[in-house]
Amino acid sequence: MKDLVELLLLKNKTISTMESCTGGYLVNEITNIPDASKVLKFSAITYSNEFKIKMGVKSNTIAKYTVYSIEVAKEMSRSISNFTGSDYGVGITGQLKKIDENNLSDNDNIVYISIYDKSKDFYYTMSVEVLDTSRSENKKYVVNKIIELLKTIV
Repeated sequence: MKDLVELLLLKNKTISTMESCTGGYLVNEITNIPDASKVLKFSAITYSNEFKIKMGVKSNTIAKYTVYSIEVAKEMSRSISNFTGSDYGVGITGQLKKIDENNLSDNDNIVYISIYDKSKDFYYTMSVEVLDTSRSENKKYVVNKIIELLKTIV
């Protein structure tokens, strides 16, 4: 993570996050690095559909694709970037090996990630299949994948 924060500093770029299943793990990792306040604009943990919608995700996108979809992750990443004016917005939604009775989906082990690059008006996306381990280990696994992807983008 230190390399990523230093890269953002060097390129004078900013980042904001809208996390769901990772519950702030990504932003916690960012804020563990000195000078993170120079690159991190804002973070939202939108664990419920209600707050995803309040932060800019369209309810009809959730209805059409489910809250656990790349389409919702893309809207999360763009919405948070637009809300904050940050160069990069990160959206994370999915399940960490737990069935959500309020949002039934086919998979309880897929996390959907989108990184929105405002200058290019482009989405970098990926899906991560989580392991049969603890929720905290799955969060760490997902966030490490996001960090790897961000390093290639910034």
